[in-house]
Amino acid sequence: MTDAVAKISVFTLTQPRETPYLGAARVGEEPNRRGYLVRKGNRTVYPVFDRSVLVRIETRNGVVGWGETYGLVAPGAVGEIIRDLLADFTIGRDPSDPSAIFDDLYDLMRVRGYNGGFYVDALAAIDIALWDIAGHLAGKPVVELLGGEQSKKIPAYISGLPEQNRRARAELAVKWQKRGFNAFKFASPVADDGPVAEIESLRAALGPNALIAADMHWSHTAEEALALIEAMAVHDLWFAEAPVPTEDMTALEVVSQSTRQRIAVGEEWRTVWDMRHRVERCKIAIVQPEMGHKGITSFMRIGQLAAELGIDVIPHATIGAGIFLAASLHASAALAMTKGHEFQHSIFEPNRRLLQGDMDCIAGHYCLPSGSGLGVVPSDQAIRLLESL
Repeated sequence: MTDAVAKISVFTLTQPRETPYLGAARVGEEPNRRGYLVRKGNRTVYPVFDRSVLVRIETRNGVVGWGETYGLVAPGAVGEIIRDLLADFTIGRDPSDPSAIFDDLYDLMRVRGYNGGFYVDALAAIDIALWDIAGHLAGKPVVELLGGEQSKKIPAYISGLPEQNRRARAELAVKWQKRGFNAFKFASPVADDGPVAEIESLRAALGPNALIAADMHWSHTAEEALALIEAMAVHDLWFAEAPVPTEDMTALEVVSQSTRQRIAVGEEWRTVWDMRHRVERCKIAIVQPEMGHKGITSFMRIGQLAAELGIDVIPHATIGAGIFLAASLHASAALAMTKGHEFQHSIFEPNRRLLQGDMDCIAGHYCLPSGSGLGVVPSDQAIRLLESL
Protein backbone atom coordinates (compact mmCIF):
# COMPACT_ATOMS: atom_id res chain seq x y z
CA MET A 1 0.00 0.00 0.00
CA THR A 2 1.52 3.32 -1.10
CA ASP A 3 -1.29 5.49 0.29
CA ALA A 4 -4.36 5.15 2.49
CA VAL A 5 -7.66 6.93 3.10
CA ALA A 6 -7.22 9.45 5.91
CA LYS A 7 -10.33 11.65 6.00
CA ILE A 8 -13.92 11.59 4.74
CA SER A 9 -16.17 14.66 4.73
CA VAL A 10 -19.85 14.77 3.73
CA PHE A 11 -21.75 17.80 2.41
CA THR A 12 -24.99 18.86 0.81
CA LEU A 13 -24.99 21.12 -2.22
CA THR A 14 -28.29 22.96 -2.63
CA GLN A 15 -29.25 25.63 -5.13
CA PRO A 16 -32.55 27.14 -6.25
CA ARG A 17 -34.25 26.43 -9.56
CA GLU A 18 -36.35 28.90 -11.53
CA THR A 19 -38.72 26.05 -12.42
CA PRO A 20 -39.06 22.74 -10.52
CA TYR A 21 -37.74 19.64 -12.22
CA LEU A 22 -40.23 18.36 -14.87
CA GLY A 23 -41.76 21.84 -15.13
CA ALA A 24 -43.98 24.19 -13.17
CA ALA A 25 -46.19 22.73 -10.46
CA ARG A 26 -49.71 21.91 -11.63
CA VAL A 27 -52.85 22.69 -9.62
CA GLY A 28 -52.79 20.53 -6.51
CA GLU A 29 -48.99 20.20 -6.58
CA GLU A 30 -48.14 23.17 -4.36
CA PRO A 31 -44.87 22.71 -2.42
CA ASN A 32 -44.92 22.24 1.35
CA ARG A 33 -42.82 24.16 3.88
CA ARG A 34 -39.80 21.94 3.19
CA GLY A 35 -39.93 22.84 -0.51
CA TYR A 36 -41.27 19.41 -1.53
CA LEU A 37 -44.12 18.89 -3.98
CA VAL A 38 -45.84 15.70 -5.10
CA ARG A 39 -46.52 15.18 -8.80
CA LYS A 40 -50.04 13.91 -9.27
CA GLY A 41 -49.05 11.96 -12.36
CA ASN A 42 -46.74 9.58 -10.48
CA ARG A 43 -47.39 10.36 -6.77
CA THR A 44 -43.67 11.05 -6.31
CA VAL A 45 -42.03 13.79 -4.24
CA TYR A 46 -39.70 16.35 -5.85
CA PRO A 47 -37.95 19.38 -4.36
CA VAL A 48 -38.32 22.84 -5.87
CA PHE A 49 -34.51 23.14 -5.72
CA ASP A 50 -31.53 21.05 -6.85
CA ARG A 51 -29.70 19.16 -4.11
CA SER A 52 -27.22 16.32 -3.89
CA VAL A 53 -24.84 14.85 -1.33
CA LEU A 54 -21.11 15.24 -2.01
CA VAL A 55 -18.31 13.25 -0.39
CA ARG A 56 -14.70 14.44 -0.20
CA ILE A 57 -12.08 11.80 0.55
CA GLU A 58 -8.46 12.71 1.26
CA THR A 59 -5.55 10.31 1.56
CA ARG A 60 -2.56 10.48 3.92
CA ASN A 61 -0.49 11.87 1.03
CA GLY A 62 -3.04 14.60 0.30
CA VAL A 63 -4.72 13.11 -2.79
CA VAL A 64 -8.38 14.20 -2.95
CA GLY A 65 -11.32 12.43 -4.59
CA TRP A 66 -14.90 13.59 -4.93
CA GLY A 67 -18.07 11.50 -4.97
CA GLU A 68 -21.75 12.35 -5.24
CA THR A 69 -25.09 10.70 -4.64
CA TYR A 70 -28.77 11.47 -4.23
CA GLY A 71 -29.79 14.16 -1.77
CA LEU A 72 -33.11 15.25 -3.21
CA VAL A 73 -34.96 14.42 -0.01
CA ALA A 74 -33.73 13.48 3.49
CA PRO A 75 -30.03 14.02 2.72
CA GLY A 76 -29.29 13.60 6.40
CA ALA A 77 -30.06 9.90 6.07
CA VAL A 78 -27.24 9.45 3.56
CA GLY A 79 -24.92 11.66 5.55
CA GLU A 80 -25.47 9.78 8.80
CA ILE A 81 -24.89 6.38 7.17
CA ILE A 82 -21.52 7.64 5.92
CA ARG A 83 -20.47 9.44 9.12
CA ASP A 84 -21.66 6.86 11.65
CA LEU A 85 -20.82 3.67 9.77
CA LEU A 86 -19.07 3.68 6.40
CA ALA A 87 -16.38 6.32 6.98
CA ASP A 88 -14.48 4.55 9.75
CA PHE A 89 -14.47 1.28 7.81
CA THR A 90 -13.01 3.13 4.81
CA ILE A 91 -10.33 5.15 6.60
CA GLY A 92 -7.02 3.32 6.51
CA ARG A 93 -7.91 1.34 3.36
CA ASP A 94 -5.92 1.29 0.13
CA PRO A 95 -7.81 3.61 -2.28
CA SER A 96 -6.28 1.99 -5.36
CA ASP A 97 -8.77 -0.93 -5.07
CA PRO A 98 -12.23 0.67 -4.84
CA SER A 99 -14.17 -2.49 -5.76
CA ALA A 100 -12.73 -4.41 -2.80
CA ILE A 101 -13.80 -1.61 -0.45
CA PHE A 102 -17.24 -1.50 -2.06
CA ASP A 103 -17.77 -5.20 -1.45
CA ASP A 104 -16.60 -5.02 2.17
CA LEU A 105 -18.87 -2.05 2.93
CA TYR A 106 -21.81 -3.69 1.19
CA ASP A 107 -21.33 -6.86 3.24
CA LEU A 108 -21.46 -4.95 6.53
CA MET A 109 -25.26 -4.80 6.48
CA ARG A 110 -26.26 -7.69 4.20
CA VAL A 111 -27.40 -9.90 7.08
CA ARG A 112 -29.71 -7.10 8.20
CA GLY A 113 -31.25 -6.75 4.75
CA TYR A 114 -29.72 -3.40 3.79
CA ASN A 115 -29.00 -4.13 0.15
CA GLY A 116 -30.49 -1.01 -1.43
CA GLY A 117 -32.03 2.40 -0.73
CA PHE A 118 -30.18 5.07 1.20
CA TYR A 119 -27.53 2.55 2.30
CA VAL A 120 -26.25 1.84 -1.21
CA ASP A 121 -26.71 5.48 -2.21
CA ALA A 122 -24.26 6.39 0.57
CA LEU A 123 -21.91 3.63 -0.52
CA ALA A 124 -22.11 4.88 -4.12
CA ALA A 125 -20.75 8.31 -3.15
CA ILE A 126 -17.76 6.75 -1.40
CA ASP A 127 -17.14 4.40 -4.33
CA ILE A 128 -17.10 7.25 -6.86
CA ALA A 129 -14.67 9.26 -4.72
CA LEU A 130 -12.36 6.25 -4.35
CA TRP A 131 -12.30 5.66 -8.11
CA ASP A 132 -11.46 9.36 -8.54
CA ILE A 133 -8.51 8.92 -6.17
CA ALA A 134 -7.45 5.68 -7.87
CA GLY A 135 -7.27 7.55 -11.16
CA HIS A 136 -5.20 10.35 -9.65
CA LEU A 137 -2.80 7.84 -8.07
CA ALA A 138 -2.36 6.07 -11.41
CA GLY A 139 -2.19 9.32 -13.38
CA LYS A 140 -4.98 8.07 -15.62
CA PRO A 141 -8.63 8.90 -16.30
CA VAL A 142 -11.08 6.51 -14.63
CA VAL A 143 -12.17 5.10 -18.00
CA GLU A 144 -8.68 3.66 -18.48
CA LEU A 145 -8.83 1.94 -15.09
CA LEU A 146 -12.10 0.36 -16.25
CA GLY A 147 -10.56 -1.16 -19.37
CA GLY A 148 -10.41 1.78 -21.76
CA GLU A 149 -12.84 3.54 -24.07
CA GLN A 150 -15.11 1.36 -26.20
CA SER A 151 -16.29 4.48 -28.05
CA LYS A 152 -14.96 8.02 -28.31
CA LYS A 153 -18.37 9.71 -28.33
CA ILE A 154 -21.47 8.83 -26.34
CA PRO A 155 -24.78 9.75 -28.04
CA ALA A 156 -27.02 11.89 -25.82
CA TYR A 157 -30.78 12.19 -25.77
CA ILE A 158 -32.75 15.20 -24.55
CA SER A 159 -34.63 14.24 -21.39
CA GLY A 160 -37.66 16.18 -20.26
CA LEU A 161 -39.34 19.13 -21.87
CA PRO A 162 -40.31 21.36 -18.91
CA GLU A 163 -42.93 23.56 -20.56
CA GLN A 164 -46.55 24.19 -19.57
CA ASN A 165 -48.35 22.69 -22.55
CA ARG A 166 -47.92 20.18 -25.35
CA ARG A 167 -47.30 22.76 -28.05
CA ALA A 168 -44.58 24.51 -26.04
CA ARG A 169 -42.93 21.19 -25.24
CA ALA A 170 -42.80 20.30 -28.94
CA GLU A 171 -41.33 23.73 -29.74
CA LEU A 172 -38.63 23.21 -27.10
CA ALA A 173 -37.77 19.83 -28.62
CA VAL A 174 -37.41 21.42 -32.05
CA LYS A 175 -34.99 24.00 -30.62
CA TRP A 176 -32.77 21.19 -29.34
CA GLN A 177 -33.10 19.36 -32.64
CA LYS A 178 -31.71 22.43 -34.37
CA ARG A 179 -28.72 22.22 -32.02
CA GLY A 180 -27.88 18.74 -33.29
CA PHE A 181 -29.90 16.48 -30.98
CA ASN A 182 -32.25 13.97 -32.55
CA ALA A 183 -33.28 11.75 -29.64
CA PHE A 184 -35.81 12.74 -26.98
CA LYS A 185 -37.69 11.43 -23.96
CA PHE A 186 -40.84 12.92 -22.46
CA ALA A 187 -42.20 12.36 -18.96
CA SER A 188 -45.73 10.98 -18.92
CA PRO A 189 -46.67 12.46 -15.47
CA VAL A 190 -46.51 15.95 -16.98
CA ALA A 191 -47.90 14.99 -20.38
CA ASP A 192 -51.17 16.69 -19.46
CA ASP A 193 -53.09 15.45 -22.50
CA GLY A 194 -51.81 11.91 -22.06
CA PRO A 195 -48.72 10.13 -23.42
CA VAL A 196 -50.31 9.17 -26.74
CA ALA A 197 -51.16 12.78 -27.56
CA GLU A 198 -47.70 13.81 -26.38
CA ILE A 199 -45.78 11.49 -28.70
CA GLU A 200 -48.15 12.33 -31.56
CA SER A 201 -47.36 16.05 -31.29
CA LEU A 202 -43.63 15.44 -30.85
CA ARG A 203 -43.53 13.15 -33.89
CA ALA A 204 -45.33 15.77 -35.98
CA ALA A 205 -42.86 18.46 -34.87
CA LEU A 206 -39.63 16.44 -35.01
CA GLY A 207 -40.23 14.42 -38.14
CA PRO A 208 -39.93 10.70 -38.95
CA ASN A 209 -36.23 10.25 -38.14
CA ALA A 210 -36.19 11.49 -34.55
CA LEU A 211 -36.05 8.97 -31.71
CA ILE A 212 -38.83 9.53 -29.15
CA ALA A 213 -39.10 7.61 -25.88
CA ALA A 214 -41.69 7.73 -23.11
CA ASP A 215 -40.82 7.69 -19.41
CA MET A 216 -43.88 6.08 -17.85
CA HIS A 217 -42.64 6.57 -14.27
CA TRP A 218 -43.74 3.21 -12.82
CA SER A 219 -47.32 4.50 -12.78
CA HIS A 220 -49.44 1.82 -14.48
CA THR A 221 -50.81 -1.66 -14.12
CA ALA A 222 -49.66 -4.19 -16.67
CA GLU A 223 -52.91 -3.84 -18.61
CA GLU A 224 -52.79 -0.03 -18.61
CA ALA A 225 -49.13 0.00 -19.62
CA LEU A 226 -49.65 -2.39 -22.52
CA ALA A 227 -52.55 -0.38 -23.88
CA LEU A 228 -50.55 2.86 -23.75
CA ILE A 229 -47.42 1.29 -25.24
CA GLU A 230 -49.30 -0.17 -28.19
CA ALA A 231 -51.08 3.16 -28.79
CA MET A 232 -47.76 5.04 -28.70
CA ALA A 233 -46.17 2.47 -31.01
CA VAL A 234 -48.29 3.86 -33.87
CA HIS A 235 -46.08 6.96 -33.66
CA ASP A 236 -42.82 4.97 -33.76
CA LEU A 237 -41.93 4.69 -30.07
CA TRP A 238 -38.19 4.39 -29.39
CA PHE A 239 -38.63 2.74 -25.99
CA ALA A 240 -41.02 2.65 -23.05
CA GLU A 241 -39.30 3.32 -19.73
CA ALA A 242 -40.46 2.08 -16.32
CA PRO A 243 -43.97 1.05 -17.40
CA VAL A 244 -45.02 -0.60 -14.10
CA PRO A 245 -44.08 -0.33 -10.39
CA THR A 246 -40.55 -1.57 -9.84
CA GLU A 247 -41.63 -3.94 -7.06
CA ASP A 248 -44.05 -5.75 -9.37
CA MET A 249 -41.81 -8.11 -11.32
CA THR A 250 -44.82 -10.11 -12.47
CA ALA A 251 -46.28 -7.01 -14.12
CA LEU A 252 -42.93 -6.25 -15.79
CA GLU A 253 -42.80 -9.83 -17.03
CA VAL A 254 -46.32 -9.56 -18.50
CA VAL A 255 -45.61 -6.25 -20.22
CA SER A 256 -42.17 -7.13 -21.56
CA GLN A 257 -43.27 -10.54 -22.83
CA SER A 258 -46.48 -9.20 -24.41
CA THR A 259 -45.18 -6.39 -26.61
CA ARG A 260 -42.69 -6.07 -29.43
CA GLN A 261 -41.79 -2.57 -28.22
CA ARG A 262 -38.50 -2.04 -26.40
CA ILE A 263 -38.80 -1.90 -22.62
CA ALA A 264 -36.21 0.05 -20.61
CA VAL A 265 -35.74 -0.31 -16.84
CA GLY A 266 -33.10 -0.10 -14.12
CA GLU A 267 -32.70 3.50 -13.00
CA GLU A 268 -33.71 2.66 -9.42
CA TRP A 269 -31.71 -0.57 -9.11
CA ARG A 270 -28.74 -0.54 -6.73
CA THR A 271 -26.83 -3.73 -7.58
CA VAL A 272 -26.40 -6.35 -10.27
CA TRP A 273 -28.69 -8.61 -8.22
CA ASP A 274 -31.63 -6.31 -8.99
CA MET A 275 -30.92 -6.92 -12.66
CA ARG A 276 -30.38 -10.68 -12.35
CA HIS A 277 -33.73 -11.21 -10.63
CA ARG A 278 -35.54 -9.49 -13.51
CA VAL A 279 -33.69 -10.70 -16.60
CA GLU A 280 -34.50 -14.27 -15.65
CA ARG A 281 -38.20 -13.52 -16.19
CA CYS A 282 -38.49 -10.36 -18.25
CA LYS A 283 -37.63 -9.39 -21.82
CA ILE A 284 -35.59 -6.28 -21.10
CA ALA A 285 -34.23 -4.47 -24.15
CA ILE A 286 -32.45 -1.58 -22.40
CA VAL A 287 -30.92 -1.27 -18.96
CA GLN A 288 -30.60 2.25 -17.50
CA PRO A 289 -28.06 2.29 -14.65
CA GLU A 290 -28.06 5.46 -12.54
CA MET A 291 -24.61 6.28 -11.16
CA GLY A 292 -25.94 8.10 -8.09
CA HIS A 293 -27.71 4.93 -6.93
CA LYS A 294 -24.92 2.50 -7.75
CA GLY A 295 -21.42 3.88 -7.78
CA ILE A 296 -18.90 2.92 -10.44
CA THR A 297 -18.32 -0.61 -9.14
CA SER A 298 -21.97 -1.64 -9.22
CA PHE A 299 -22.65 0.30 -12.45
CA MET A 300 -19.89 -1.61 -14.23
CA ARG A 301 -21.17 -4.98 -13.02
CA ILE A 302 -24.62 -4.20 -14.38
CA GLY A 303 -23.10 -3.10 -17.70
CA GLN A 304 -20.99 -6.23 -17.94
CA LEU A 305 -24.02 -8.45 -17.34
CA ALA A 306 -25.83 -6.50 -20.06
CA ALA A 307 -22.98 -7.33 -22.45
CA GLU A 308 -23.24 -11.03 -21.59
CA LEU A 309 -26.98 -10.99 -22.32
CA GLY A 310 -26.96 -8.68 -25.36
CA ILE A 311 -28.93 -5.93 -23.60
CA ASP A 312 -28.34 -2.30 -24.60
CA VAL A 313 -27.10 0.17 -21.97
CA ILE A 314 -28.52 3.71 -22.00
CA PRO A 315 -27.72 5.17 -18.57
CA HIS A 316 -29.97 7.43 -16.57
CA ALA A 317 -28.61 10.82 -15.48
CA THR A 318 -30.11 12.37 -12.42
CA ILE A 319 -30.19 15.74 -10.69
CA GLY A 320 -26.81 16.75 -9.28
CA ALA A 321 -23.75 18.96 -9.43
CA GLY A 322 -22.11 16.84 -12.13
CA ILE A 323 -19.68 14.65 -10.17
CA PHE A 324 -21.71 11.50 -10.67
CA LEU A 325 -22.48 12.47 -14.25
CA ALA A 326 -18.74 12.51 -14.94
CA ALA A 327 -18.45 9.10 -13.25
CA SER A 328 -21.34 7.83 -15.37
CA LEU A 329 -19.66 8.97 -18.58
CA HIS A 330 -16.35 7.29 -17.70
CA ALA A 331 -18.14 4.01 -16.91
CA SER A 332 -20.43 4.27 -19.93
CA ALA A 333 -17.49 4.82 -22.26
CA ALA A 334 -15.89 1.62 -20.94
CA LEU A 335 -18.96 -0.57 -21.59
CA ALA A 336 -19.40 -2.47 -24.84
CA MET A 337 -23.20 -2.16 -24.97
CA THR A 338 -23.56 1.58 -24.33
CA LYS A 339 -25.86 2.98 -27.02
CA GLY A 340 -26.57 6.41 -25.54
CA HIS A 341 -26.89 8.42 -22.34
CA GLU A 342 -29.56 10.66 -20.86
CA PHE A 343 -28.94 14.42 -21.06
CA GLN A 344 -30.74 16.37 -18.34
CA HIS A 345 -30.39 19.69 -20.12
CA SER A 346 -32.50 21.61 -17.59
CA ILE A 347 -29.94 20.69 -14.91
CA PHE A 348 -26.67 20.43 -16.84
CA GLU A 349 -26.85 23.86 -18.46
CA PRO A 350 -27.57 26.02 -15.36
CA ASN A 351 -25.21 23.90 -13.22
CA ARG A 352 -22.16 24.30 -15.45
CA ARG A 353 -20.81 26.85 -12.98
CA LEU A 354 -20.57 24.19 -10.27
CA LEU A 355 -17.74 22.24 -11.92
CA GLN A 356 -14.22 22.77 -13.15
CA GLY A 357 -13.40 20.54 -16.12
CA ASP A 358 -14.14 20.16 -19.82
CA MET A 359 -17.12 17.77 -19.62
CA ASP A 360 -19.74 18.87 -22.13
CA CYS A 361 -22.66 17.79 -24.28
CA ILE A 362 -22.63 19.23 -27.79
CA ALA A 363 -24.54 18.44 -31.00
CA GLY A 364 -26.03 15.23 -29.70
CA HIS A 365 -22.93 13.74 -28.05
CA TYR A 366 -21.19 13.88 -24.68
CA CYS A 367 -17.55 14.88 -24.41
CA LEU A 368 -15.80 12.79 -21.77
CA PRO A 369 -13.92 14.93 -19.22
CA SER A 370 -10.16 14.79 -19.64
CA GLY A 371 -7.43 14.55 -17.02
CA SER A 372 -6.75 12.01 -14.30
CA GLY A 373 -9.50 10.58 -12.13
CA LEU A 374 -12.96 11.84 -13.01
CA GLY A 375 -11.58 14.95 -14.68
CA VAL A 376 -13.90 17.27 -12.75
CA VAL A 377 -13.87 18.97 -9.34
CA PRO A 378 -16.34 21.31 -7.65
CA SER A 379 -15.78 24.94 -8.62
CA ASP A 380 -15.06 27.67 -6.09
CA GLN A 381 -18.71 28.69 -6.39
CA ALA A 382 -19.82 25.13 -5.58
CA ILE A 383 -17.45 24.96 -2.59
CA ARG A 384 -19.12 28.07 -1.17
CA LEU A 385 -22.51 26.36 -1.42
CA LEU A 386 -21.44 23.22 0.47
CA GLU A 387 -22.93 22.60 3.90
CA SER A 388 -21.48 19.93 6.19
CA LEU A 389 -23.67 16.98 7.14
